[in-house]
Amino acid sequence: MTIQTPPDPTADDSAMHLPEAVMRFLREADPQHKANAHDLLAAFATDATVVDNEHSYTGHDEIHRWREAEMSKYTYTVMATHVEKFDDTRYVVTNRLEGDFPGGVVDIIYRFTLAGDLITRLEIAP
Repeated sequence: MTIQTPPDPTADDSAMHLPEAVMRFLREADPQHKANAHDLLAAFATDATVVDNEHSYTGHDEIHRWREAEMSKYTYTVMATHVEKFDDTRYVVTNRLEGDFPGGVVDIIYRFTLAGDLITRLEIAP
């Protein structure tokens, strides 16, 4: 998949039409939003898996610990740069993060798999 550069000006509008679970995750993962663990976990199936930095986190407890650790590391802003729907169960969102982490700018790809109204798998990669 090719990441669009410069950012797709329609990405923010496209993101508004994502499934509620994906929107909830993106909202709760945005550092500008006061994250609520309950709201974040409500986006995931109880046996969901998150794969981030080649580590897997399965179930609400592990996902909660992963998110808490990730949120406390750096300060950054988020901008959606690409949104793609493959079918009713698979979506990809690319966000540009700018902040005080090494390198200062990175495009992060979120690959969501859903079952019903919940995220069952989320793969995160630069």
